[in-house]
Amino acid sequence: MDSLSLDAPAPAAPSVANDDGVWLACIECGDAYAPFEDVRYTCDCGALLEARYDSLPTFDDFEGRGVWRYSDALPFEVGVTLPEGDTPLHRVPDLEDELGVEALRVKHEGMNPTGAFKDRGMTVGVRVAQELGVDRLACASTGNTSAALSAYGARANMETLVLLPAGKVAAGKVAQASLHGARILEVDGNFDRCLDIVQDLAESGDAYLLNSLNPFRLEGQKTIGLEILEGFRDDYGTFPDRIVLPVGNAGNTAALYKCFRELVQSGALDRDDVPTLTGVQAEGAAPMVEAVREGNDAVRRWDDVETRATAIRIGNPVNAPKALPGIRETGGTAVAVSDEEITRAQRDLAGEGVGVEPASAASLAGARKLREEGTIEDDERVALLTTGHLLKDPDAAAAAGADPEPVPGTTEGVREHLTD
Repeated sequence: MDSLSLDAPAPAAPSVANDDGVWLACIECGDAYAPFEDVRYTCDCGALLEARYDSLPTFDDFEGRGVWRYSDALPFEVGVTLPEGDTPLHRVPDLEDELGVEALRVKHEGMNPTGAFKDRGMTVGVRVAQELGVDRLACASTGNTSAALSAYGARANMETLVLLPAGKVAAGKVAQASLHGARILEVDGNFDRCLDIVQDLAESGDAYLLNSLNPFRLEGQKTIGLEILEGFRDDYGTFPDRIVLPVGNAGNTAALYKCFRELVQSGALDRDDVPTLTGVQAEGAAPMVEAVREGNDAVRRWDDVETRATAIRIGNPVNAPKALPGIRETGGTAVAVSDEEITRAQRDLAGEGVGVEPASAASLAGARKLREEGTIEDDERVALLTTGHLLKDPDAAAAAGADPEPVPGTTEGVREHLTD
């Protein structure tokens, strides 16, 4: 696990690296693999893999806009693109005043093409699938992954299979996968059971897995971190002190930490300037919080999870081995919030004009709790990551909002209603 330390030196390219200096490395035993010769998701020892590079960029190397602005930090010059990235870093002055911090900004990933951060991973992951020559893509999903994979699979003219927990996925997300032409299988079980099945299919060669167990998915997602750092630098002349983000499968936590490690290794970011990573989960699905708060080396799988924040209704975060070191190495923590706190945060973000689905609002709910506890201090510059658009879950949005008011069909009747 030394390779996951913020103090780890930049890696040297092994003989299996391709001509562009890209390879896969095990985060546990260090074994290296060629990146695109065979389909591979994990090491022979069973541990997770990371994409590694023999040349790491600095901020001066980036040009253009969107995810592929950062091609020097990615395995290709360009991927299957819609395009994605370049999402807003909203100012939220009322919430900033309420929290009483030096700066509060909201990175709204719901403004990606399919309405969620997953597009960043798919632009890279589907390009890798093309490189490998596979003919069927697959994922397990709580909704957003299926929508993104279906759209990018359609763009690449590739067959797409998505496994969803029956009755547990917001209608807006199922509709996206359906319209983009994916084959949708509703599984009798939760998300973690769907992932078990799709991993079995991937291991037997029936499909190419594009859940975040796939190391290349996280390469696209790390560009969230690059955009946040550049946004704060441009607006404040410095980097954020803390990034607060929802945690489901812990892919974004792992991806952001990898982004920061690579910038430290390239000399573009001082170790002391690395933002503190702070994870937020719903109380009914909080295995990462349990592991962080108890100081455990691994996450205990929760077989029974429940929350209205469907995008983070996950009991076995597969990227925990990468995410736990990220939280600890940056001096971060994790916190659980109630569904009621999530709904309040969703309303209050909407009050600033930022419309997000429930899981996204967990970041604000968690920041509030940590501010009350004194963990977040008043001199901090904080970025909240919101991961999906409010129309991803229209039923939840309607339930959190105000009810329509019936009025007569006349102007006078409306006037009288307004003055009552």
